[in-house]
Amino acid sequence: MKIEGKFIFKVAGTLTAISLVVALLLGLTNMLTADKIAAINKQKTEEALAKVVSAADCEFPPMEEIPQAMIDAANEQGGKLSEVYEVQSGGDTIGYAFKVTASGSQGNIVMIVGVDTDLTVTGVSIVKASETAGIGSKVIDNEATSAGTGALDQFVGKSGAGTLVVKQNIDAVTGATVSTKGVTKGVNAALAAAEAMN
Repeated sequence: MKIEGKFIFKVAGTLTAISLVVALLLGLTNMLTADKIAAINKQKTEEALAKVVSAADCEFPPMEEIPQAMIDAANEQGGKLSEVYEVQSGGDTIGYAFKVTASGSQGNIVMIVGVDTDLTVTGVSIVKASETAGIGSKVIDNEATSAGTGALDQFVGKSGAGTLVVKQNIDAVTGATVSTKGVTKGVNAALAAAEAMN
């Protein structure tokens, strides 16, 4: 069976037209939803920032440019540092909040980790994750570990980048060891970035 050149051009033209229409629709959808998505992400970040500090009425001015040494230190611990906020209360700096991303069992876990001026964790809050419902989500939802402490709460009061290790000084949620390791990597990355500031 011989295929004519005219047929090939007709099929190619049809596929090109369909692709252009789909690309136009995707671009239009992105244009219509980009601002709303950015606003939702900003709100989630602000809520997470408030959860990782113990003081009320804090302000969180962002660090305009993150030094490469902080980014490198976070990377060495298995996390990606994307934002740093100074935590201020009454005009005084009482700590820092780090937005880091680490890999979990089903994708990336984006979290905010609060660290005080003594380089001790003050809180961990998840901004975005896609962990398995009923398993990895137990970590994200701060459900209790076998020791009875919340999966995220157990990091509060800990310090020392690279010293936090699942099954040594961090308890994994039953069935969610990979998710617990992901959060642990993120906390270690935040502590490493904090240490690199000094």
